[in-house]
Amino acid sequence: MTQIVNLSTPALVVDRQKFDANVAIMTAVRPGLTLRPHIKAHKSTALAHELAKVGHTAFTCATPREIIGMAQAGLGSDLLLANETVDPVRLRAMAALQDTARITVAIDSETTATLAAECGIKDVLIDVNVGMPRCGVAPERAATLATLAVSLGLNVRGVMGYEGHLMAVADRDEQRAKVRSAMGALVECFDDVRAHSGDDCTIISAGGTGTFDLYDPSDPVLARVNEVQAGSYALMDSHYGALELPFVQALYVVGTVISVSDSWAVIDVGLKSLGMDHGNPTIEGASVWFCSDEHITFSMKDGRPLPVVGSRVLVRPAHIDPTIALHEVMYVVDQIKTDGQVIDTWPVNLRHW
Repeated sequence: MTQIVNLSTPALVVDRQKFDANVAIMTAVRPGLTLRPHIKAHKSTALAHELAKVGHTAFTCATPREIIGMAQAGLGSDLLLANETVDPVRLRAMAALQDTARITVAIDSETTATLAAECGIKDVLIDVNVGMPRCGVAPERAATLATLAVSLGLNVRGVMGYEGHLMAVADRDEQRAKVRSAMGALVECFDDVRAHSGDDCTIISAGGTGTFDLYDPSDPVLARVNEVQAGSYALMDSHYGALELPFVQALYVVGTVISVSDSWAVIDVGLKSLGMDHGNPTIEGASVWFCSDEHITFSMKDGRPLPVVGSRVLVRPAHIDPTIALHEVMYVVDQIKTDGQVIDTWPVNLRHW
């Protein structure tokens, strides 16, 4: 049986015990279809199958490639492209799969609605801007867009709004108040949209790992959000790890020490194997100096000895989504330690667009 020490590096490694614990925590709060796990976090149909086993059978996707791959893997019972696309080739490719998969596409403009209809898409969700300056129709124009969509023959299933700008608010009371305000706008939009749509308009989709537990069932506004689009929770990273969330780091990039000086060591993990948009990665007991294309230079804290050339080092990425997208496979181990046993492999088979 292969061990971590035998892997070619850099390599992505998943601690199965920690992964299962993270999934169990999320499932207890957001069971079944109340969670729509986001595939962009890991881009792996193998990992998605693990989530489907515990009842999460509706999925969020960020790219047409993810939609198509999930459908082809038999995971297409309810797929949402929570992103706008104006590429007719990709829209038609998704539409061609609708006989065997239910595919819903987010729209936020007349153009995206018209293209979806022209390319044969059946189901859409109105993407509403709830405060993050990215995609989404202005709340006051959501009902008008729904009316247009229906006139084009599209089935409007509901609304979505991503409060991504609130995911990392450290003060939970402040975060809860701001999320409630954002969701208040989304719920109001839903009521207007539903008045202009059919009976199938039932979805209010929002949220992520940083806000997964804030949709209080006793709150008349927050309780109406009926599905949450969390993804990072299953594997986690140091960015989310800095918050008071119940999930633990289950994914690491394993590197090999390739050079040691009197004061620092270097491993073969660098910019081409790590997502760096959330800052430097973390190495336990060490200070990361900087990352180069193929290297991390680091020193040890508290007088700890430097590792020797050839030894393995576990690196915690700051952002798992772009990190995983740089690799072809995740190695699943019984437990994260340098002599851990590889018990499975999860191909990262939904990369690219």
